[in-house]
Amino acid sequence: MSASAEPRRAQPPVVAGRVPDFFIAGHAKCGTTALYEMLLAHPRIFMPKLKEPLYFATDLRLRFQRPAAGPLPTELADYLRLFEPAAPEQLIGEASSSYLWSRDAAANIAALAPQAKIIGILREPASFLRSLHLQLLQNHIESEKDLRTALELEPERRQGRKIPPRSTRPQALLYSERVQYVDQLERYERAFPSEQILILIYDDFRADNEATVRRVLRFLELDDSIEVRAREANPTVHMRSQQMDELVHRFSVGRGPASRAVKAAVKALTPQRVRRSALQAARQKFVLGPPRPAEQELMGELRLRFRPEVERLSEHLGRDLVSLWGYDRLD
Repeated sequence: MSASAEPRRAQPPVVAGRVPDFFIAGHAKCGTTALYEMLLAHPRIFMPKLKEPLYFATDLRLRFQRPAAGPLPTELADYLRLFEPAAPEQLIGEASSSYLWSRDAAANIAALAPQAKIIGILREPASFLRSLHLQLLQNHIESEKDLRTALELEPERRQGRKIPPRSTRPQALLYSERVQYVDQLERYERAFPSEQILILIYDDFRADNEATVRRVLRFLELDDSIEVRAREANPTVHMRSQQMDELVHRFSVGRGPASRAVKAAVKALTPQRVRRSALQAARQKFVLGPPRPAEQELMGELRLRFRPEVERLSEHLGRDLVSLWGYDRLD
């Protein structure tokens, strides 16, 4: 096909404000928060304090908004306002770890910011789903503490049944859809040129934070010689007691006459910062704890289940993830 016959990409709409130069598109529990915090330290990068704006994931809008989270932008003007503090010489970016999983985000981003660069991080499927399940329990999106049972509930939940009453994002409970990595990458490859996409592997990031961040800075065409400090953010934790968690939650939101009365009395006597710190401390001490060892039998079953996807991803990326992730040693 001649150059003149090549299809032209649609021009982005004219907007009042700067649009992001890059996106950390996901996945959750793969180092996206640590990468976000490490990039924030670069003087030529601006990223808003609101991590996870989720503006472009129109298929994953919250069923209802968590009171403590604050409103997420649903209008373009509100979204662009997040980036107004950026200096003219800074690149601007944002990190929403559901963009890679979203079916809408790639096309939506390309429509507004076709020049943007996309950064994704992929993790071995079984360990990813285990860590994600623990995170969803912590965030009250999930209530089923047993991962095997949670996976078995997918058909029911796909029909809108067996959804936890406090779940703000029930789509997240469809665990198997989260590891359809090649389909997710292909959505971005259809929307962006290959040179605008960087896919990282979680194992590399864990092994050498600094080298991975420098690789990202080179991808963004920024100085990678500055000091880079390793970070670990959003560590995986175990929910010790859902009953205690519910008690802390009821007190924090004032659910029920007794809780509302106690909360009103405490609110009158203590500043909001002190109340919030006390609740966080109580949750850390009584509700959350170190994760238990993985159930090896289930991990083996999941790896057998997702081996075709890992083989497909290895071929797609031109990297032997089958060996890296131990899928060549499965019985």
